[in-house]
Amino acid sequence: MNGDDTSLHADTGVTSGLFVERSLNEIRFWARIMKEHSLFLRLGFRAEDTQLIQEANQFYRLFEQIEQTAHSFNNQTDPEQIRRFNSEVQQAATNIFIFKRKVLGLILTCKLPGANNFPLLVDHVSREANYFRKRLIELNEGKLQALPDAIIKENVFFLRIMADHAKFIGHLLDPSERKLVDVARNFSNDFDQLLFQARDLESMRPQSQTVPLLDQFLDQNRVSVASLRDFKKTARDLIEQCKIKSIIHPLLADHVFREADRFLEIIDMFDAHLTGGSSQPG
Repeated sequence: MNGDDTSLHADTGVTSGLFVERSLNEIRFWARIMKEHSLFLRLGFRAEDTQLIQEANQFYRLFEQIEQTAHSFNNQTDPEQIRRFNSEVQQAATNIFIFKRKVLGLILTCKLPGANNFPLLVDHVSREANYFRKRLIELNEGKLQALPDAIIKENVFFLRIMADHAKFIGHLLDPSERKLVDVARNFSNDFDQLLFQARDLESMRPQSQTVPLLDQFLDQNRVSVASLRDFKKTARDLIEQCKIKSIIHPLLADHVFREADRFLEIIDMFDAHLTGGSSQPG
């Protein structure tokens, strides 16, 4: 996907009120995600990686400030002010994307031996930064994908995110948590298959973009995402209660739960549009 607005009714742009609402919704959600990425990356650096730690801390403070500013605005804020804010946030998202790719390069060239950030995790968080960056660009330009394109592209993006989450959970649980590791592995396999199906549907466009096919596509994905979301919630609660053994930070457990919950909201909103409803994600 990477950047197709999920609030569109059609391919005709947005009203100023919807523009403000969607911009604030995206920034409030993703600025918090970017802030938390900064923390997770910092926790994975070695003590001697002082420059990287300092950069991560700077990004944490930046996105914390962005998040606070976004909450100071409301749906009646002047659209031009929001447009300028979107541009500022888009630049911040671009900068953290560059930082994350730099970290990935250092890991893959073995320049951070002993650090604790998986390469796939760093790639994962950089994909989310790129998604956020492109979303803001498209909102400011008023360029929205047609609904069938947006449905497929958004699901391709988020299904891969969910597959990654399952893999991370499986690797960060203690190996002695054998049953939970198996559950995470099964979710990983399930979402890999859903992702392959989504990419097949994508490659068959535009012929594949019929209402029955897209409706079934959303329904099938919803079942698996809801199941994964519930598993993440259970894991989060168990981690917070110190009932399972892992090296998963409690905030990371909540972080991946929130992303699954957002994907479910997006699926439901798409389904409402597809079947003639008018639901908007909150």
